Amino acid sequence: MLVIDCHGHFTSEPPQVGEFRRRQLAALEAGQPAPDPPEVTDGELVESIGANQLRVMDERGIDVVLFSPRASAMGHHVQDVEAGRVWTSFSNDLVRRVSDLFPDRFAPVCQLPQTPGGDLAPSLEELRRCVDAGFVAANVSPDPSGGNWTGRPVTDPYWYPLFEVMEDLDVPAMIHVSGSCNPNFHTLGAHYLNADTTVFMQLVEGDLFGRFPRLRLVIPHGGGAVPYHWGRYKGLAARFDRPPIEPHLMGNLYFDTCVYHRPGVQLLLDVVDPANVLFGSEMLGAVRGVNPDSGSGWDDTRRYVDSLNLGEDVRRAVYEGNVRRVYPRLDLRLQAQGR
Repeated sequence: MLVIDCHGHFTSEPPQVGEFRRRQLAALEAGQPAPDPPEVTDGELVESIGANQLRVMDERGIDVVLFSPRASAMGHHVQDVEAGRVWTSFSNDLVRRVSDLFPDRFAPVCQLPQTPGGDLAPSLEELRRCVDAGFVAANVSPDPSGGNWTGRPVTDPYWYPLFEVMEDLDVPAMIHVSGSCNPNFHTLGAHYLNADTTVFMQLVEGDLFGRFPRLRLVIPHGGGAVPYHWGRYKGLAARFDRPPIEPHLMGNLYFDTCVYHRPGVQLLLDVVDPANVLFGSEMLGAVRGVNPDSGSGWDDTRRYVDSLNLGEDVRRAVYEGNVRRVYPRLDLRLQAQGR
């Protein structure tokens, strides 16, 4: 059995990556020419990954990570389309290079150059470019405004061109916002979870999967508040004369295990069909450090899953089978490696 983590980010970038973004945004604000992206050597990438993600993967027995750029740095709220295109392609190319350097440990997932209410054409172009380069999925922000929610729900026709291309390319999307520009909503403790929960309710109200029956979406962070309030959503669906949640959504919608205590992971797997749960840890992401109660990392979600009384078939599905089914390009990549 492989242990495949569906949710990883490049949060240990060499320092010149963040410095480039700061200089790029400062140049935009000052009306000055944008700087060129910096050189990042293979050696710097190997050192960064080896001392961080790869080390922790080996410690925790994680075989493969679906790896995308740092989510909080995607910066979709920045209105300048060209700046977003340059930053996005630079960030995605770093992720691809990491996956090329460690092809048996990482599979690349791209971010998109979204802007608030902007034309999706640049996102479609970048998605096609990345898939051609071997990427297996994309992260899609349902709120490019950064916590102000000025856009349209994911069920709105605005999003249809993106979902059409995702169906054509047979790639899923993880629903993942970037940083919050709204001081009412902390990026890690509120905005991420708000987005997860909000998109689920949008899907309950709409009929996105009726229009796109082959579209697959992953809601991270254990589905936000959804599993805890499953009865509320079932009741609201009935109240608003919407179809029952299970047949309406759960053939196309999946949650990960990025929940940082054992009772939460237990609740997730008690409420949601295990066929809709993918192992994920967001390792070296939002919640770092050691939990003093367990002596292990807060984000060591494998420890929580292993501690549950799951049958072997369920365990294999959560760790490997479900991920390979939801991410067919990952499955092909692994098969080509003889796995």
